[in-house]
Amino acid sequence: MNSPEFSALPLKPALLENIASLGYTQLTPIQAESLPHILEGKDVIAQAKTGSGKTAAFGIGLISRLDVGHFKVQALVICPTRELADQVCKEMRQLARFTQNIKVLALCGGVPFAPQRDSLLHGAHVVVGTPGRLQEHLQKHSLRLDHIKVLVLDEADRMLDMGFSDIISDVISYAPSHRQTLLFSATYSDTIRKLSQSFQFKPIAVSIDTNHHDNDLAQHFHRVDPAKRLHALGYLLAYHRPESTVVFCNTKRECQDVAGSLANCGFSVQALHGDLEQRDRDQVLVRFANKSCSVLVATDVAARGLDIKELQAVINYELPWDPEVYVHRIGRSGRAGKKGLALSLCAETELDRVKAIEDYLNISAHWDELAPFKLSYERRFQPPMITLWIDGGRKQKVRPGDILGALTGTAGIAATEVGKIDVFDKHAYVAITRQYADQALTCLRNGKIKGRRYNVHKSQWD
Repeated sequence: MNSPEFSALPLKPALLENIASLGYTQLTPIQAESLPHILEGKDVIAQAKTGSGKTAAFGIGLISRLDVGHFKVQALVICPTRELADQVCKEMRQLARFTQNIKVLALCGGVPFAPQRDSLLHGAHVVVGTPGRLQEHLQKHSLRLDHIKVLVLDEADRMLDMGFSDIISDVISYAPSHRQTLLFSATYSDTIRKLSQSFQFKPIAVSIDTNHHDNDLAQHFHRVDPAKRLHALGYLLAYHRPESTVVFCNTKRECQDVAGSLANCGFSVQALHGDLEQRDRDQVLVRFANKSCSVLVATDVAARGLDIKELQAVINYELPWDPEVYVHRIGRSGRAGKKGLALSLCAETELDRVKAIEDYLNISAHWDELAPFKLSYERRFQPPMITLWIDGGRKQKVRPGDILGALTGTAGIAATEVGKIDVFDKHAYVAITRQYADQALTCLRNGKIKGRRYNVHKSQWD
């Protein structure tokens, strides 16, 4: 049975045309179940994982409610992390590009407060932010929610896990009671139900099956001697040779140690944990997403909001205590019909964690043998791309198309050799195939982008 199409929804022709231009034709299950209710103005509580199309679901809904001529904040999206907020902003701007008049603004921690306050003085229609920074703007009166029509809680379960419950309550207290509230969560726990009861009015409950099936995600468990866990990890990476892998560790210290050991053995690897400065964190995520880094070693907290398309493998260096955390980890692989791989290392003392996962998912663990493997230095399967850093961004009016034009025009590099382009406020990153990286670097250093010269260099890890 075919999925319904966007054209069947009561949307403005210009919005429908833009949705089609973005490659969206058929609705994903979460969109098909939730969007009709959202467009009717009803409160919705939806169980949906990252990568299910939920951002487009609430994005299309709230954009349809905006009065573009009224330059006040009419929609607020609360996200657990800056990374997720940035992703939501990007998708919202794409959905809204059928008109030049809709302004989407991000308000997140980890960056200076004053520029955000100044941006708010010029007005915005949609604000996407993290709980702490939103609360700060509200308390300092730089943000007002008097005209809010739609309030969205995205990945609400993650926000509760991170201890944001009281802050979320405070932020919502500034919004008018007559509003539409949309709540998206990967799980339907008692705390989520209580949250819904506190802030929603007769919500429509929508649940999409989030269990992973054998046809899209293969789950394999490996018994390991704790002293040989790192060698076992090296074996799995060398045997499966995934182009993109997230390795999950339970602590920041372990995360740093594992990443360092893999790097010393020639793997293209970066660590993602809570001690990173925001700029370093941005660069790590950019390089992993644009395929110029093959392995990302991360803690659960640091990886929240991480949304990497076509992630081939997830490896649990150590199993988490909570089976829900296991499901959330492996849910990043095997999306949208693509084959995924979930590999888990397990010592004898951790077998009770496997039993908890079996009970939670109603599966029998598939155990595989590990071959002996010795970690030694070797330049291992280098990633296909190299990242170039440019010291100009949105503040300098640099757009992805300007960077692409400079590379394909002056340098004569084919567009197929240029990968993902990420533009931040004051700098930008562009991924180039390894073969053409030096040519692209010379071109951008000697040439101009939009008539201006910029400093350009290879990312510090290449």
